[in-house]
Amino acid sequence: SFQNEINEVPFFDVQLPYELALKIFQYLGKAELGRCAQVSRTWKVLAEDQVLWYRLCQEEGYLLDVSISEQPCWKLALKNCRARERTLKYNWKNRIGAVSQLRYELGKVLCDVHSCDGVVIAGYSSGEVRLWDTRTWDYTAPSLEAVHDPGHAGPRPHVSFVRINSSLAVAAHEDGTVSVWNVLLGREPIHHYQHNQRLQALALGTEGAAVATASGFEVKVEAPSDRGFWQTTATFEIQKLVNFLNLVPDVAGSPVAVAAAEDIVYLLKAEGPAKVLHSVYGQPVTCLDVSAHEAAFGIKTFGWLLNEPNQVLLYNLETNQCLTKVGNSTGDFTCVNLHASPAHMLVAGNKDRRVRVFDLRRGESVCSLYAHQLGVSAVQMDDWKVVSGGEEGLVCVWDQRMGTKLWEMHARHPVRHVWFNSHSLITANIPEDKNPRGGSTTDDDLAVHRKYRGVIYSYEFSVEQLAGDSVLPICRSSYAEVTGYNYNIGLAVPYDSI
Repeated sequence: SFQNEINEVPFFDVQLPYELALKIFQYLGKAELGRCAQVSRTWKVLAEDQVLWYRLCQEEGYLLDVSISEQPCWKLALKNCRARERTLKYNWKNRIGAVSQLRYELGKVLCDVHSCDGVVIAGYSSGEVRLWDTRTWDYTAPSLEAVHDPGHAGPRPHVSFVRINSSLAVAAHEDGTVSVWNVLLGREPIHHYQHNQRLQALALGTEGAAVATASGFEVKVEAPSDRGFWQTTATFEIQKLVNFLNLVPDVAGSPVAVAAAEDIVYLLKAEGPAKVLHSVYGQPVTCLDVSAHEAAFGIKTFGWLLNEPNQVLLYNLETNQCLTKVGNSTGDFTCVNLHASPAHMLVAGNKDRRVRVFDLRRGESVCSLYAHQLGVSAVQMDDWKVVSGGEEGLVCVWDQRMGTKLWEMHARHPVRHVWFNSHSLITANIPEDKNPRGGSTTDDDLAVHRKYRGVIYSYEFSVEQLAGDSVLPICRSSYAEVTGYNYNIGLAVPYDSI
C-alpha cells in the first residue's frame, strides 16, 4: 500500500523520517489533524495514522480497556463514540428511553435497595433478598437464600440493609444476621455471621471483598483470607452508636473504614484502635461519604453560635487534616455524594430543600437548585447533570450548568436510592412504614398493597438497548402472577414507541 512505501515525509524544505514526523503530529488535536490531512497525499496518510487517533480516543476517555490492534479504524471509532455520547445526552435531556418497574411478590414491603453497575439488590419485609440485572432486557429476579435457624418458627425477620458490588452481595436482617453471597456463584451464601442485636449500619467496598457492620457499640470488619476462608479481620469498640459507616475504596492491604457515631467521626484501621478523625461536642454528623483519599460529612450545629451554620467538612484520610469546609446552610445536610462526583467536586442535599454543587478547590457553591418540598434524600452528579431524590417521592434531573430542571418523575414514598451511569438510571422509593395497616390485610387487597409497598424504577437511555430487536417492556410479563393481578405490564416512555 501507499503507506508502506513512505519512508520520508516532506516537511517544508526538509525530508523527515516517518517516525519523527509522527512524533510532531502527536501534539495536534482533531481539527488540526483534519487540516493537515488536506495538505498532500503523504500528510493525509500521516494525519490518519492509527497511533494518533488511538491516543486521542484514550485522552477523551473512550474505549480505555481496548488495545490498539482491536479496532480497524480509530478515527471512525472516535467519531462513533462522540456521536453515541451526543445521542445519550440528548436522550437524557428529553427523557427518551424505556422505564421499567422491578417487581416482586404481593404483600411484601421494600426495606432497602442498593445497586452496582446496573445490578440491583433489594430486601423486603418478608426477609427475602432479590437481585436484578438491568443490563439485559428480560431480566428475571433470582432470590438469594438466607441462612436461618430451622427451629425458628414464624415469619422471617425484615431485611434491614442490603449492599452490592461487582462480586459480592450482602444483606443484614433485623435479628442481627448478616449473609454474604458471591454474585457469580449463585444463591447460597458463602459467608454468614451474627450480631447480638440489629445492625445500625452496613458497608461494602466498591471493589474487593470486605464487609463492615456496626451493631451496638461494636464495629466488625470481615474479609476472606488469602486461602478464601472468611474471618473477622478487626473489631472496634466505639463509645457511641454508629449512624453511618463506609469502607474506603482502593486500599491496599487490610480494609479501612470510616464510621460516624453521633458527633464523632472515626478512622478504623485494622492495626490499632479506632482513631478520632473529627469530634466537636454537640455537633452531630448528618451524612457521610468516602472516596479513595477523602471523607466528606455534614455536621449540624444547633445554632449555639449564630455565625456558624451547618456545613460539609472534607477530610484527607492520609493526613487526617480538614481540607475545607463548604456550605453555609440553616438546614441539615441530609445526603452527600463524593465518590461518584467529578474530581474536586461534591454534591450535597439539604433539609432546606436545596441541592448544592460545591467546587472543593475554591471551597464555594457553584450551583444551588431549589428542588424538593420535604428535603433532599439522595443525590448524584456527573460533569453536566445532577439527579436528586426527595422525601416527597420526586426524582429530578437537572442541567447543572444552566441550573434548570430537565424533567421529573414522582412516586409515593421517599427516594432512598439514586444511581446512574452514562446510559441508565436506577431509583428506589422506600416506604417508612414497613407494616402498613396491621400487615396481614395488605396481602389480599391489591390496591392497598400497591400503595404501601414502595417501588424501584430502572431507566434506559441508550439507543442500542432500545433497538427494535430487543423485547419491548410491554412483552416482558411472565403471566405467572396471581389471577386478576393486572399491574404487570410495564409501558415504555414515551408511549408512542410501543
